[in-house]
Amino acid sequence: MPAKRITILGSTGSVGRSALQVVSALGPGYRAVALGAQRSWEPLREQVLSHKPLRVALEDSGAARSLKASLNGSSPEILDGPGSLAGLIQSGETDLVLVAVVGAAGLALAHRALSLGIPVALANKECMVVAGGLLTALSRKTGAALLPVDSEHNAVFQLLQAGRKEDVDRITLTGSGGPFRGWTPERMAKATVEEALKHPTWKMGPKITIDSATMMNKALEVIEARWLFDLPPERIEILVHPQSIVHGMVSFRDGAVLAHLGHPDMRAPIQHAFTWPARSAQQVKTLDLADVGTLTFERPDPVRFPALALGRRVAGTDGTEAAVLNAANETAVEAFLAGRIPFPRIVAAVDEALSAHAPKRTPALEDLIEADAWARRVTAGACA
Repeated sequence: MPAKRITILGSTGSVGRSALQVVSALGPGYRAVALGAQRSWEPLREQVLSHKPLRVALEDSGAARSLKASLNGSSPEILDGPGSLAGLIQSGETDLVLVAVVGAAGLALAHRALSLGIPVALANKECMVVAGGLLTALSRKTGAALLPVDSEHNAVFQLLQAGRKEDVDRITLTGSGGPFRGWTPERMAKATVEEALKHPTWKMGPKITIDSATMMNKALEVIEARWLFDLPPERIEILVHPQSIVHGMVSFRDGAVLAHLGHPDMRAPIQHAFTWPARSAQQVKTLDLADVGTLTFERPDPVRFPALALGRRVAGTDGTEAAVLNAANETAVEAFLAGRIPFPRIVAAVDEALSAHAPKRTPALEDLIEADAWARRVTAGACA
């Protein structure tokens, strides 16, 4: 298997930590040459000592100073300050960049890597939501692959290798339904932060976990899938699948439905992206369907999860609406986690921002950044 030098941006988060486990398990030939984080210098220090990257970055300068002091002069090159994560992306120094930074902050990083012709493993769905048209066009222009790491999109990516694009009828993305599957709207209206953070299947960061509770994660995934797989939103289906064993399905026009199954473990899609187009020996537990027993599916309730309708509405556009939806959601989620708004207010605030927005069609990157900033200001005011 060919050697790969990997840059991991967001290395101290849950995806980044799983990615480092994958690098270690893949053995000789794979190395994390650069690691970056926002401000978590203590876990980054442990990663430096364990994986010995050549370069690291912390966007928070104070955290970078603490890291330098803790390493007692024996350290890799340390970049610090705003924009330092982008400084880790250097052509000739890395073969693959994993963008695992949460939120819209990952967009500039993915854009830089693709511009330099470096393949991107994308664990940040917001990049494709905000600028899917720009990033896919850039990938085609430079020939640098865009490899989805989200379990659902990675599953569909693999399944599409089984047939021609023109033979695809539709794709299906699955979701656990989050912690509030089966709750009434009245009960959800009183949900606490602690209840919303109790995901039934995955262990993820707080923002992603809240997105699962509102099912905004699936709304974002419909938009992401539209760009990744060049399909209109009406051919992208969402099914609630509480067991989280079937990660995605592709239906072909001859009636065949292919499904990707596996235990819910982020190391599997990460490894697929790292070793693509080859495959390596597995790290995760082999799936035993007899042991699993029953797999169930149901359609999501649009009344309890209005975020899904917003996602479909935005997925059919090619303007700045997706940037507004994403930024408003990030801001509203922060307000909920801080205890400033009740749970149902998250999606309501996003809807209000979309309704107040005057979109621009076929936007440039600057237009998307401007729409993002506008949505954050508007939503912060609405959630104050």
